[in-house]
Amino acid sequence: MGKLFSLIVLVALGYTGIYFYYGVVVEREVQQQLDERGLSAVSVDNIEYGVLAPINTIANIEVTVTYRGSQATLDLVVQGHPLFSDEVSVEFDGLQALRLGIGFGQ
Repeated sequence: MGKLFSLIVLVALGYTGIYFYYGVVVEREVQQQLDERGLSAVSVDNIEYGVLAPINTIANIEVTVTYRGSQATLDLVVQGHPLFSDEVSVEFDGLQALRLGIGFGQ
C-alpha cells in the first residue's frame, strides 16, 4: 500500500512539473511568434490552458497580451507538442476580450 501511494505521489509531482513547464514553453513560443511578426512591444501577461493540455498534441489556450496599457485576451490553438516535438505551430483562433486603457499623462 505504501509503495502504491509513493508511486501515485511521484507521478503527480512529475505531471505537475510538466504542466508548469508546458506553460513556460508555450509562453516563450507565443512571444517568439509575436517578435517574428514585428510585434516585440506586445508582452504576454498570462496563459491559461486545460489540465490535459500537456498530454495532447492539439490544445486550446487563452493568452492575455498587453500593448501600451491595452489588453487583449486571445484564443489560440497550439498544434504539436512544445515539449516533445520540434514542429509547433501557434494559430490565432479568436479574440475573446479587448480592454483599452486611456492615459492622460504629461
